[in-house]
Amino acid sequence: MFFASDNSGPVHPNIMQRVMDANNGYAMPYGKDEIMDEVREGIQRTFEAPNAAVYLVATGTAANSIALACYTQPWQTIFCAQYSHIEEDECNAPEFYAGGAKLTLIPTDDKMTPDALSAAIARRPTGNVHMAQAGPVSITQVTEFGSIYSLDELRALTSVAKSAGLPVHLDGARFANAAVALDCTAAEMTWKSGVDVVSFGGTKNGCMGVEAVVFFDEAKAWEFELRRKRGAHLFSKHRYLSAQMAGYLQDDLWRDMARSANAACARLAAGLKQNGAEMLHESQANMIFARFPRRVHQKLQAAGAKYYVLDGDVASGDGDALLAARLVCDWSMTDELINQFLSHF
Repeated sequence: MFFASDNSGPVHPNIMQRVMDANNGYAMPYGKDEIMDEVREGIQRTFEAPNAAVYLVATGTAANSIALACYTQPWQTIFCAQYSHIEEDECNAPEFYAGGAKLTLIPTDDKMTPDALSAAIARRPTGNVHMAQAGPVSITQVTEFGSIYSLDELRALTSVAKSAGLPVHLDGARFANAAVALDCTAAEMTWKSGVDVVSFGGTKNGCMGVEAVVFFDEAKAWEFELRRKRGAHLFSKHRYLSAQMAGYLQDDLWRDMARSANAACARLAAGLKQNGAEMLHESQANMIFARFPRRVHQKLQAAGAKYYVLDGDVASGDGDALLAARLVCDWSMTDELINQFLSHF
């Protein structure tokens, strides 16, 4: 009953097999391996972007931070939602890689709105030497609370950014979960909606540890290569990153795994509702935020369930007091484990 994070799930056997297949003989290092050619062509085909520049790193933090640094001067600010991933979970890495640029947080309960973004940009007028200058806009898709920006919502945000002459970065750690939920193509959720660069996540969705950075603006390719090397994220035995991403792309495995994770989450959410849990946010992908009694938390923890309790002391207090929790499903989650979890309500 492991619902702590999709980072905690196993690697898909097909991806592991590609890594094993790559572990044979010799291959050129630093991204010059032949598998990377397959990956580049596969991502360009997936995103309907034959000229896209494609690079691999091992972590989402590296993908987001180095990509954003390519669009951000040290005297600029990156606009993002108050609860965006780059604010909540990156330990100031975007600011570090961008040479000290700051984040401007857009006030919101979850998703960023065009009006709020427009107002924030207006407060950073170009040419005022005393203020941080306006820099890129970063959008987290899926959001930190499990919500999804619709294509119309994405286009509305990128329209605001473009009208101000600002580039747009999409943090796609759970890109696959969002694309499946929206039933859209990778292109529709990125460059066709005004996105300039995307981190195409693999680690949370059945890979061992690989993320792709996809630039639809080829002019930034060389700068990313330099920043990746300078930032110590260019792997020498790069073929093991390439092999993971090749397996991820093959036969649209990335979509299949996201579909499984989303479906498992929907089953779990339905079961929680039936058992009286209060849903704090609408579950649109593979994350649930819910509140239920302390006594249930105690039973679940005693049974070995793993998930994040977001507030309160589980061990002591009123058994009927409601405590909030986050639960996440990955591609491997089974009906049996979901039923076992729900049986403790």
